[in-house]
Amino acid sequence: MSLAHQRLKVLCAGVFSLMLTLGIARFAYTSLLPQMQSQAGLGLAEGGWLAALNYLGYLCGALLASVISDLRLKDTLYRWGLLVAIVSTLVMAGSNELWVWATSRFIAGMSSAAGMLLGSALVLNWLLRHGQRSELGIHFTGLGLGIVLCALLIGVLDSWLDWRGHWLMLGAVGVLLAIPAWRWLPPPDTSGKTHSGQAMPDNPPSRWYLRIFMLSYFCTGVGYVVSATFIVAIVEQQPGLEGRGNLAFLLLGLGAAPACIIWDLVARRSGDLNALIMAALLQVLGILLPVLHDSLWAALIGAWLFGATAIGMVSLVLTMAGRYYPTRPARMMGRMTLAYGVAQIVGPALTGHLAAHYGGYAIGFWLAAGVMFLGALLLFGLTFIERNEANAQG
Repeated sequence: MSLAHQRLKVLCAGVFSLMLTLGIARFAYTSLLPQMQSQAGLGLAEGGWLAALNYLGYLCGALLASVISDLRLKDTLYRWGLLVAIVSTLVMAGSNELWVWATSRFIAGMSSAAGMLLGSALVLNWLLRHGQRSELGIHFTGLGLGIVLCALLIGVLDSWLDWRGHWLMLGAVGVLLAIPAWRWLPPPDTSGKTHSGQAMPDNPPSRWYLRIFMLSYFCTGVGYVVSATFIVAIVEQQPGLEGRGNLAFLLLGLGAAPACIIWDLVARRSGDLNALIMAALLQVLGILLPVLHDSLWAALIGAWLFGATAIGMVSLVLTMAGRYYPTRPARMMGRMTLAYGVAQIVGPALTGHLAAHYGGYAIGFWLAAGVMFLGALLLFGLTFIERNEANAQG
């Protein structure tokens, strides 16, 4: 098998793993939240807490990923994550009990960490060892494609399936995605060299740089999670836009699918930090559009902008982590995701309670946009730190 063919299969394995562990196991809940509220009696605050539990599971998975250095163990946990993603999706249809849904969302979060962190680390490790460009843009299209797949299936089958039927259907689709995600990713090479014999030394950033980077990523996580969780619900609450929430979710996925590849190209020209700053500022606009104007065009453009920036930022950050730690990329990925994960626990729970108190999600979106803007300012500050450290080393 040629190297190009091997690369294609590895990248496709990563794409399918993200379609399953994030597109379905995580983001199907966003699309089905209005149905579960109207058909299964899920309350506004409870909906926020379920999302928070999903991210608590993700945070626990990130903690685990950050302390594991054995590539073979990461590979094993990645494969278990695929199975857990399927089970957690099917479990949602099995009960009306809140504790069952809560358990499902928690273990789905664990599986999301397996796909996002362990899967990304394994794919990046393979690319580096085989002399391929160390970018994850193609890999992260899986997240956007998974969202598009969920939105299309739920939209097309909405007339025939209730909320339970949707969860069962998505679980069955997850089985199909898990097969190539499992089979096409080869066992990892644990040597400290590339296949051409070159060493792969780690080149970590300074402690000061890393702390500010983690704080900025926390802010990014707040901005990301509020829109990712409640974009469908806030559109459904707008007068005259009832039934259009899933369309916004579809636009989010369509924006996300090619975004990581595009932001890779932007980063090549402008640098990683400048690309992150541009994406953060555009994301602020995407978060605010649905609350600034109650029209369908504002909701759809906002959702598309959010999808086109949020996933690209995650891809850029995790790619940077892999370049700092080529032999153990999940180490920094895990640390960064801890910051992101804490934000993703706080954000949905707070937004759910604010929505219950104020009767809508708008206040939560304003809060998310403000925190996101603060994250952009921190990233701007990092450019000066990076320049000073480079001058000191030179």
